[in-house]
Order: sequence, then structure tokens, then C-alpha cells
Amino acid sequence: MKGYEIKHFSRSRQFVADTLQVAEHKHVIHGLVEVDVTEARTLIRQIEARTGEHLSFTVFVMNCLGKAISEDKMVQAYRLGRKRLIVYDDVDVVTLVECATAEGEKVVRGHVFRAVDKRTLQAINQEMQAIQSEPYTKVWSPRQQQFFDLLSLLPGFVRRFFWRVVFSNPHRIHQLGGTVCVTSIGMFGEGGGWGIPVVPNTLTVTLGGISTKPGIIDGRVEPREYLSLTTSFDHDIVDGAPAARFSARLKHLIENHYGLPEPECSGQPEGLPSRQQ
Repeated sequence: MKGYEIKHFSRSRQFVADTLQVAEHKHVIHGLVEVDVTEARTLIRQIEARTGEHLSFTVFVMNCLGKAISEDKMVQAYRLGRKRLIVYDDVDVVTLVECATAEGEKVVRGHVFRAVDKRTLQAINQEMQAIQSEPYTKVWSPRQQQFFDLLSLLPGFVRRFFWRVVFSNPHRIHQLGGTVCVTSIGMFGEGGGWGIPVVPNTLTVTLGGISTKPGIIDGRVEPREYLSLTTSFDHDIVDGAPAARFSARLKHLIENHYGLPEPECSGQPEGLPSRQQ
């Protein structure tokens, strides 16, 4: 017996490998942050119990992220040639969404949520629900699929040169992958733990696991839920001090459940709330 099995390395995995090899040459700095999400998760459960609507935790973080970036848009700037930067007005977030095919098979696809800084939490969540409920169809048109099939037949150095050309143009990055990336690896496992991404975006926020730990609240020790969150910046564009300030601001918005109503609030309309300042 051979004691092993040889499987085909798919073209989709080849695409991932090529893009990651190009992206790994960025000078990336990472911030590993623990965020107390006890109150935010409690409020989300209360909203779901009251309205019957599912509110994605990832959407809640995206809403906080849109607010944080709107206050410091340099964290989503991109190189435009050697001597210029382009800073987009809108916060366009690309993330992975789990959805089902017509046959009921679960697949994960990338989707760009446009202008999350200018939309309500409810609108973003409705878009998320629509994507998850609609049967998954092929992302590429037949003509695009033919192009990528031909690209996969080329030698590796040619394919990687092609992706370097693509990722050197910020307008192509914006069109294909938004201005910032959110990846939620915590939804595939249990317990705490950080993720360190390799992506071409200037800013990537990685939602790791959520663990229960003792916390001190008003001088008392009580169990709290902590999110392991990673903020990753292109160090060619964002220095350490602005990166630290941005991470602290994002942590503050999440811990103060930005965009969610206070538990004791009355007179709120049914459904998800609009933004709060």
C-alpha cells in the first residue's frame, strides 16, 4: 500500500496561492487587540428576540469600522504610482459570506459592501441576509471564466506578474476588493485566538475567536466575552502611532456598541436601529 492519496490542486486554489504570494511582499504591521463584546452581543440577542431578525455580528463590526474609518480615511489610502496616494471617499468593505448553492451546498464567497460609512446598520444587515438567502451562482461570466482558465495554464511567474500589475493599480483593487477587508475566522471555530492575514488591502480587520474570561467592571470581577481582533496595516502608508490610535478608536466603538440601542431605551421603532453619533 502507498499510504497516501494524491489529489488535484484546483485552479481556484492556484488563484489564491498566486494572489497571496504577491500580497506577502507588503510591509504589514499587526495589532492584536482584545475587545469586550459582552454588552454588544447581549444587545444583538435582545434585538433578535424582539424583532425576529437575525443581526450579523460581522455586520455590527463593519458598521463600527465604517465610522472609525470615516474619521481617519488615511488608513484606507493606496499608492498611486511612486509619489502619490489616493484616498477614497466611501468605505467599501469586502468580506467572505457563507451562502448556499441551488443544490443546498454551503460555499463561501467574497462580497463588497459599498459605502458602509453612509448606510444604516439595518441596510447593511439586509444586504447580508439577501446574499445568504439567494442561491449562489457563478461569480464569473463564461467569458471571464475562459480568461481565468487560460491564465491558469501559464507559468507561475507570468501569473504572478499579472497579479502584481492588477494590485499595483488602486482602482482595480477598489473595484474588485473594496477599500478595506474584514475577515471573520472566528465563525468557523470556538474559543479565543487571533488570525494573521495575508491580503493586498491597506487595512484588514480579522475577527478571531470569542472567549469568556474574568473582567473587572465597577470594581467587581465578573465573566466577560472578549473578541480577539487583529488590525493589519500596510506600513508603507500607515505609521505605528496612527495605526494604534485607529485600533483604539475601533475598540472603543465596538465596546460601546456603536449603532445599537441602549437596553433601557424606549420608543425605538421596530427593527434594527439607525446609527447613533
